[in-house]
Amino acid sequence: MAHGSSGGHQTYYVPESSKLPVFATLGLGCFILGLANTLVHHKLGTGGMSWLMPVGFAFFIFVLWQWFAATIRENMAGLNSPQLKRSYVMGMQWFIFSEVMFFFAFFFALAYVRLLAVPWLGGEGDKGLANEIWSGFQASWPLMTTPSQALATAGGQQISTGAFQGPQEVVAWSGIPLLNTALLVASSVTVHFAHTALKAGKRSALTLWLMITLALGFIFVGFQAYEYHHAYTELGLTLASGIYGSTFFLLTGFHGFHVCLGAVMLTVMFFRATTKGHFTPDDHFGFEAASWYWHFVDVVWICLFLFVYIL
Repeated sequence: MAHGSSGGHQTYYVPESSKLPVFATLGLGCFILGLANTLVHHKLGTGGMSWLMPVGFAFFIFVLWQWFAATIRENMAGLNSPQLKRSYVMGMQWFIFSEVMFFFAFFFALAYVRLLAVPWLGGEGDKGLANEIWSGFQASWPLMTTPSQALATAGGQQISTGAFQGPQEVVAWSGIPLLNTALLVASSVTVHFAHTALKAGKRSALTLWLMITLALGFIFVGFQAYEYHHAYTELGLTLASGIYGSTFFLLTGFHGFHVCLGAVMLTVMFFRATTKGHFTPDDHFGFEAASWYWHFVDVVWICLFLFVYIL
């Protein structure tokens, strides 16, 4: 349906009613329910509905695929007016802003733990009386010795089964994290080159730079997977190794998920550009939105590298 222009306003294409938002909500709800159920039953050592998580996620991705495909068909048919395209731009900007707030919450939690909670447990400040509960605990970061370990050492008690125990070592920033930083910064540069080539109408350069960007992104994910394996098997750094392990894997894990998401988006843009001939120098918002998102994950990683690995 389209509204006729009046008073100088542009024609605005209004898509037909769709049940896709309902199906997307259903799929995402099943994924979240399955994830919560899996975590609970994994802790209890029982079964549960672990199958619901991958099924819900797969269904959600399928719905998104259909939804985006419909949007692409509408744009290729020339139905999208400049006003509608501006709404897409605003939508992507708000989406990235919501992701900024998402990571801000985790960075704030890390700051709270490092600057307030751990010093309080060590006896500092007005709330330092908590040190009387865990006698012998010394506040430091990274937290290599948990309060339960310090209490067992000081009082001759036995650590209860399942108690949090700190890692033996921390992940050195000068190894894989530094290499991954170089890879992700380089990929941000190459995706910019790809965007510049697209605006100049240079399709071969677009393909080349986009391939390099994808290669750098997937290499980053591979190195992070290796780092996780090394941390778990050799450093004793796990989700159960106290607050340091929890914050480390929470922040880096969610970022790794966002890198995978960004890589998938750029992969779709790559095949759209190379096999479908989509995008023109003046009409390529899909690619532009994916490149914005890639720059976003790059900035988040730089903050992670600084606050999680170095400071």
